[in-house]
Amino acid sequence: MGIYSYMNEIWRHKQSTAMKFLLRIRTWQARQGDRIVRLSKPSRIEKARRMGYRAKPGFVIFRSRVRRGSRKRNASKGIVYGKPENHGICGLRFKKNLRSVAETRVGKETPGLRVLGSYWATQDATYKWYDIICVDPNLKTIREDPKISWIVNPVHKRRDAHGITSAGKK
Repeated sequence: MGIYSYMNEIWRHKQSTAMKFLLRIRTWQARQGDRIVRLSKPSRIEKARRMGYRAKPGFVIFRSRVRRGSRKRNASKGIVYGKPENHGICGLRFKKNLRSVAETRVGKETPGLRVLGSYWATQDATYKWYDIICVDPNLKTIREDPKISWIVNPVHKRRDAHGITSAGKK
């Protein structure tokens, strides 16, 4: 077993004392930042590499914050007109999952980059944070690398918004 297998095994046991401490510190750090923050390196290197990240120019990591839970309908004084099936105010579920929402927000903020994928970073009672891997299609190192050059094609523009990423397909 390589080092990444051991790292992945540690991440599977989130109830261990060491992981609880690490996640508490990481959540505190995430709370201090803005909604979208650029990171210098991935927080989970083994997960990022499995998703296609390489430590070379052209790969960028962002951390995105999404509010947890269902949404409340914007109805003045609680009055909803129409049939009884539409009378719900609370507990309305959004069709896209939170990870896909996080990817879309980063894709909107960085129009020159392509979203490769994302993974869970941390969460608290109010928010979930995801690390989003982006690729710069204009760099020569990306265009000439046969493993990642597929993302340069125009069909992959805003792939996060079209549901082509792994989170968007779920």
